[in-house]
Amino acid sequence: MTDPETKRAIDAVWRIESPKLIAGLTRIVRDVSLAEDLAQDALVAALEQWPESGVPAKPGAWLMATAKHRAIDRLRRDERLERKHQEIGREMEVQEGQQEGDDLLRLMFISCHPILAPEARVALTLRLLASLTTEEIARAFLVPVSTIAQRIVRAKRTLTEARVPFEVPSGPELDARMSSVLQVIYLVFNEGYSATAGDDLLRAGLCEDALRLGRILAGLAPSEPEVHGLVALMEIQASRSRARVGPSGEMVLLLDQDRSRWDQLLIRRGLAGLERAEQLGGALGPYALQAAIAACHARARTAAETDWARIVALYDALAELTSSTVVELNRAVAVGMAFGPAAGLELVDALMSEPSLKTYHFLPSVRGDLLAKLGRHDEARVEFERAAALTQNARERELLLDRAAASSRGETAS
Repeated sequence: MTDPETKRAIDAVWRIESPKLIAGLTRIVRDVSLAEDLAQDALVAALEQWPESGVPAKPGAWLMATAKHRAIDRLRRDERLERKHQEIGREMEVQEGQQEGDDLLRLMFISCHPILAPEARVALTLRLLASLTTEEIARAFLVPVSTIAQRIVRAKRTLTEARVPFEVPSGPELDARMSSVLQVIYLVFNEGYSATAGDDLLRAGLCEDALRLGRILAGLAPSEPEVHGLVALMEIQASRSRARVGPSGEMVLLLDQDRSRWDQLLIRRGLAGLERAEQLGGALGPYALQAAIAACHARARTAAETDWARIVALYDALAELTSSTVVELNRAVAVGMAFGPAAGLELVDALMSEPSLKTYHFLPSVRGDLLAKLGRHDEARVEFERAAALTQNARERELLLDRAAASSRGETAS
């Protein structure tokens, strides 16, 4: 039986080494499902042997060697034995670490392949690259374990059946595939930063997983400005995490936050990442533009010092790139702050009939805020109540109902 200390050591090694292990094995066997099975076989061997022999000096190399030998054992039963055996023999001669970076990047492109549904990409990426168990992913997204398990199994089957190549795409396909990778990482971060459902506003573990994946990607693709833009955006947003939650777990809005609680190290890292994206040249992409908006808030010592006119200009550029109704809604907020609530309300009213925003709780929330600032408290109360009914997050619901109550008293709550 494995003692607790050794088990913790093995778990720590697995978290660090399993993405590289699965990536390297996928290059060899060209099947992500088989690669994960082989990696799990190596983990089982470690659990059996390391309690007696101790954790090796190079645990990653030990796991890879074990998994490769298991691959040979399996392929001996395969009719393609000779060809595969030769391939693996050549792969085992590759110098240690030579392929790790390329393999991880290839695994990211496979896990986030557009052939998969977005929720499947997220689940597979967290499983293969963030080393989360099926149970951990299910718990993070508040869905049944069986649902996540099915998504992962179907995703791997889809990749195998489609014979998706284990390679970094080139040309126009690279941009499309990179966009998918960035989207998945940001989806993971957003679910951690503003949980869509449940009792907690934040799920810090998901934010940390997304940041780790983003930093890995920035190291693997250092010349891609949007990668640095995304990491900068996540760093700056994550810097506010402690200030977003009050003493009783209540939600604290951006303009009401105690900025002394913002993490200055994360802000400095985020601003450096944004500068790196800008130095790489060309027009800023969607993530870099959002990072620039976040930087406006980060640079303001107080809420009153926020450069809202610049934020409006940045949202103008972002709206041209994305044609997103959510971006237009955020732009309306900035316009309301820069040029007055009436100007913002005019833009929000133009979005009220947008089908894509029909169930988006932020729309009535924004409208309620602007109406309250204009002294139209009864209308504001209705909007806040409607927003509270739409959100699935308990903390957001509490805040919106508080604002509805304030409006019924004729107050403009912050």
